[in-house]
Amino acid sequence: MKVQKGWFDLLRHGETEGGQRYRGVTDDPLTDAGWEQMWRAVRGKGLWDRIVTSPLERCAAFAEALAARHAIVLEVDERWREIDFGAWEGHTVEELMAQDPQALERFWRDPLAHPPPGGERLAAFRDRVLAAWRELASRCWGQRVLIVTHAGPIRVVLAHLSGWPANGLLSIEVPLASLMRLRPQGVRAVEGGWKAAGVARRGEGVGD
Repeated sequence: MKVQKGWFDLLRHGETEGGQRYRGVTDDPLTDAGWEQMWRAVRGKGLWDRIVTSPLERCAAFAEALAARHAIVLEVDERWREIDFGAWEGHTVEELMAQDPQALERFWRDPLAHPPPGGERLAAFRDRVLAAWRELASRCWGQRVLIVTHAGPIRVVLAHLSGWPANGLLSIEVPLASLMRLRPQGVRAVEGGWKAAGVARRGEGVGD
């Protein structure tokens, strides 16, 4: 069976101002180091036909700069934004452990059943990200597409394509400024038939 041309790359943003914390809709910019991380991540990866980005600054600013540098088509899609952490927005793990360790531990154990207080429910988050993925994979089949987004949406796509349960999302490792390449394997499909190398599952992770 002939392998289709093109690929989809999932790129997480780099380091942001304010350090590691539950940062979903909080719109912090990249640090200078974060910019450098992202430029390194795309170096030597080839040019893309299209870049799709989350609207949040830590993704969109770099996507705009990369698209302008290489005259690549750029799309901003709200559906690729990070999950809303509600009352946990802007807080570190240490702060939340001091305030309500039971709630945090329940979230780590089963985020589908125990979302952050006042936050976006994981089922709704998963539905919007997968809607964006299915639409893009169908519309841009055979193209080279870069999606600049966050740890949460990347985990959703990887879990979906790998058949992993949604309550295990937080075990998928997505380092800052990491780039994951997805290649279609033979058939024109958006639900399966994709190969990703280097996917690791460990730890709780923090959405960002």
